[in-house]
Amino acid sequence: MNARVSAASSEPTEIDRERLLADLAALSAIGAYKSGVHRPTFSAEDIKARAWFAERLREAGLAVEIDGIGNTIGRCSSGRALLAGSHLESQPHAGRLDGPLGLLYGLAAVRALRAADLEPALDVAAWADEEGWFGQFLGSRSFCGEVTEAEMDAARQRTDGTPLRAALAAAGVAGRPRAILPPARYLGYAEAHIEQGDRLESEGLRIGIVSAIVGMRNVIIAAEGVQNHAGTTRMAIRKDAGLALCKLCIAIDQAFPAVAGSRSVWTTGRMRFEPGEPSVIPGRAEMHFQFRDTDPAVLERLSGRLHALIEETNRTGPCRITARLRSATEPAVMDAGMQDAFAAAAEALAPGGWTRMPSGAGHDAQNFARHIPAVMLFVPSIGGISHHWAEDTSEADIVLGAQVFAEGIRRLLVAADRSR
Repeated sequence: MNARVSAASSEPTEIDRERLLADLAALSAIGAYKSGVHRPTFSAEDIKARAWFAERLREAGLAVEIDGIGNTIGRCSSGRALLAGSHLESQPHAGRLDGPLGLLYGLAAVRALRAADLEPALDVAAWADEEGWFGQFLGSRSFCGEVTEAEMDAARQRTDGTPLRAALAAAGVAGRPRAILPPARYLGYAEAHIEQGDRLESEGLRIGIVSAIVGMRNVIIAAEGVQNHAGTTRMAIRKDAGLALCKLCIAIDQAFPAVAGSRSVWTTGRMRFEPGEPSVIPGRAEMHFQFRDTDPAVLERLSGRLHALIEETNRTGPCRITARLRSATEPAVMDAGMQDAFAAAAEALAPGGWTRMPSGAGHDAQNFARHIPAVMLFVPSIGGISHHWAEDTSEADIVLGAQVFAEGIRRLLVAADRSR
């Protein structure tokens, strides 16, 4: 067995730059779409990507398991280890870096530790369905013991309705046991990701150390009106459900700033009118509304203001509006000690070129933070673009991020070795 990471191991581990970039190119070719990828969870492309990644984990000396929900886990031989993870599937016709980059950083860190003749006390895992094709963070939540069999029975693919059970069978993993987090094994969880925003780029920074991950509320808001002829129904007597929702959207945008935090965001991501015909007044309308913040108190204020607006709208009419909470996640604070280790790595490799920052996007790390110490590292997104095939990060920043990630892992293992 290789030597332990010890206090004497003071030189940063060096990643294999060319191998990292070659791996990224090979993985990006699976499900390629323009300059991005299209890999829905458990699609043929996703399954191929999982098989490709499993083989890379084996080549790195890790024992590989693909469990009963599709998590692909590479385990080292150490009794105590760190865990690195992210995801392989993508949003529709989206970017090649969102998710996979973090997995390749974990793989690069394992290789770097081995190359330095240090014990690679690091497991690397690709969590299934972080992008929510069948549910919300299904893979990482399953590993954390938070997904029931009933939830799996009920889960359906969001675009075509395919049952999760059928997709797992097609992927060849149905009936396998689901791996469960052994907290005593792990010193902590680390995840690297593109920022998916423009703060790092706009401030001329190259590394972000995540301090907290936002919580979010997804709400389905519906308006019930009266469907009628668009040409013969007088304006004074109309009950236009579509117009009612549009007015509510404007009211929300005007009212939320008074109760929002400095980084609160809100979005109407989908709106549908029924029957959706040019000459028919909508009798029903529905929208999917989401808001996010890192402060639970702010989330509660926003929720309260939303419901007050709906009550006010219902008092004045003419349409009845209802709201249903579709899903919710809570904010997660990243571990201070793990942040410090990655901050020290960033300062060593990019002096003055890093910052601590919250994450405006949700990540698997927020699920692990409820069970073990967790940390995240960001690299810049060019133009702040993500969830689009034009998503990109400069090659120099990709390589630097991998180096900082590997060094952060090394420093955490050094600290654990000292405490033995």
